[in-house]
Amino acid sequence: MVSEKIIDLLKTELPVQQESLVLTGEVATGLVLIDLVNGFCTVGAGNLAPQVPNKQIEDMIDESVRIARSFCKNKWPIFAFIDSHHPDIPEPPYPPHCIAGTEESKLVPALEWLENEPNVTIRRKDCIDGFLGSIEKDGSNVFVDWVRTNQIKVALVLGICTDICVLDFVGSALSARNRRMLVPLEDVIVYSEACATYDLPVYVAQTIEGAIAHPQELMHHIGLYIAKGRGAKVVSEVICDTQLMP
Repeated sequence: MVSEKIIDLLKTELPVQQESLVLTGEVATGLVLIDLVNGFCTVGAGNLAPQVPNKQIEDMIDESVRIARSFCKNKWPIFAFIDSHHPDIPEPPYPPHCIAGTEESKLVPALEWLENEPNVTIRRKDCIDGFLGSIEKDGSNVFVDWVRTNQIKVALVLGICTDICVLDFVGSALSARNRRMLVPLEDVIVYSEACATYDLPVYVAQTIEGAIAHPQELMHHIGLYIAKGRGAKVVSEVICDTQLMP
């Protein structure tokens, strides 16, 4: 287990400046949910799911539900990625997970209701990077079309894993924005308190052939730091318009 002193030192040497975000509806904002599925979030649900209750993941789900409900109440657009793999196509270096049609590839129970909301676009992806996973056979991109159709200027991103699927999507979205592929998108914002990653301490990784250690708090911070370095904004608080009402 990585000591708190090491993590505190890392955060001092590699700080991630975070602000608050207030959602009022004045700026067209779209919510991007990444892989809030049983296979990554529900205890014991699969090879890559937590084996015991995990506070970082639980907090992420709670915040995701809060934000998603606010977006649906206001009829603001939501794009939800769902990890969904073909059983015969592996995804090295990870073991089989979130196979299409299984419970693993379904939204966590707290977010199942999103499937029936008219403002929600669901994209089942078979790769780490959701931007690449949005490419259709004809070369079009479902996420690009979503941004253009809804004239989104700000993409608020949250989900799992901070340093893997979230980070890869953010990096690709920012590159696409810079190439003017995502007009009118201006900002990609990562909500740190609604992101999480998995925990694989070194002493556990050493017992698994081919595994590498993945300390949760450390890798969560590194994911946010790299996203910031790629040009994303990072916020530690999201205040929804309903919270501003008397």
